[in-house]
This record gives sequence, C-alpha cells and structure tokens, in this order.
Amino acid sequence: MTFGEQPAYLRVASDLRKKIANGSLPPHTRLPSQARIREEYGVSDTVALEARKVLMAEGLVEGRSGSGTYVRERPVPRRIARSGYRPPSGANPFRQEQAADGARGTWESSSEQEQASAVVAARLGVEPGERVMRTRYVYRDAGEPMMLSTSWEPLSVTGRTPVMLPEEGPLGGCGVVERMAAIDVVVDNVVEEVGARPGLAEELLALGGVPGHVVMVVERTYYASGRAVETADVVVPADRFRIAYHLPVR
Repeated sequence: MTFGEQPAYLRVASDLRKKIANGSLPPHTRLPSQARIREEYGVSDTVALEARKVLMAEGLVEGRSGSGTYVRERPVPRRIARSGYRPPSGANPFRQEQAADGARGTWESSSEQEQASAVVAARLGVEPGERVMRTRYVYRDAGEPMMLSTSWEPLSVTGRTPVMLPEEGPLGGCGVVERMAAIDVVVDNVVEEVGARPGLAEELLALGGVPGHVVMVVERTYYASGRAVETADVVVPADRFRIAYHLPVR
C-alpha cells in the first residue's frame, strides 16, 4: 500500500456507502454477502468482513438474526431547540423550547436521594458522598423517545424546601430557574458543554437505538453567584436529532 492510500476494507466500505447514499442499495435491501463482496471487489474474506463492520459501526446497516445484514432507513434529523434558561413564568422549559418547532413533548420522571459520586460532586462543587436529589427523565415527541436527562441538585440547597422534588409540589415541572427563585436562590449563569460518544446499552434501549449508535451528551450546570445549584447530563440520539441553540446577542 502506497503512502496516503486507504486500506482495502475502507475502500470497499466507501464504495458501499456511496451505493447506500445514491439509492443503489435502498433502505431494507440486504447488503451483499461476504462472499459476494469478496468476489466483486477481489478482496479477502477478512477485508470483506471489516468493510461490513465499518458500515455497521456507522449505523448504515444492521444485522437481523438468522437473516443477514440490511441497509437501515436513515431518519431525517429533527431539531431539539435550546433557547436559553429563562422560560416565561409557569412554563416548563422542555415544552417551551420545543413549542416553536411544533413538537408534542411529554416526559416521565423519577426522583430519589443518593450520595454524590466523585464526578457529580466535582461538577456541583460539593464533597463526594454529599446527599443530592437525582432525577431521571425520558422525553418524548408524539410518543417517540427523543431525549434522556439525569439531573442532580445538592440537598444542601433544596433540602427541606417546597422545591426539593423537581417534578412535585406547587412548582413541579417549572424548571430550575423558577424553582430556585422560589427559595431566594437567583440563577444567573448556565454552562453547557456538548460532546459525543457511543451510547450506553441502557441509553440505546430507552431511546430505541441499536448497539454502536452515537449519542450527543450535553453537560449542563446552573449557577447562582458562582455556586452550582443543579447539574445534568442530557443524552440525545445523534442520528435522529440535532441540537439547535437560539442565543440572544448582547
């Protein structure tokens, strides 16, 4: 192989990828067998197998038990709008942020107390093992799972207050900013860091994905006078959604 030349398995995967993109191999079509790839491209079984693995890792094809490997139907990515952290009074942030795109958002949640892990403690600026309220969410659009979120709030801030449970009480579901304001904690900053990684098995199961799919992860933290009052991991399937930010110009 000369300098700069792609390995054989990547060249084969690239050609098959083009056929998928231009419709020569439409969705639900069976991918050529390993033997067929070997014969058509003049490569070894190992090269043919590796090329198929590349396409599977990219989410372009999927294996069906006892049947073979098929081209996946590629969804048209939809937007998840994030317009800031100050919704109108009484509005749920998720519902507010999706309203402009006509999404019919619903969610399920569950909360329980736990000890902060070292990672969560570092993000909240507390000691590992300190008590926090963890809340897990599954967000849906027209019944389809679209986003997961796990949030943590230090009970040193919310404990023994009416807003200790994020989704219960008079301000349940109103969002961090309004809930904190009710206990005289003024949120004045939010930081979001966006990254990507392979989805965990339990995440993909909840989101309807398959092993190997990539998810976007938003690490969000709300601050009041420099003190973290909530941090969360928001997980979104990268093949079905895009995260769109609408930020005011000052």
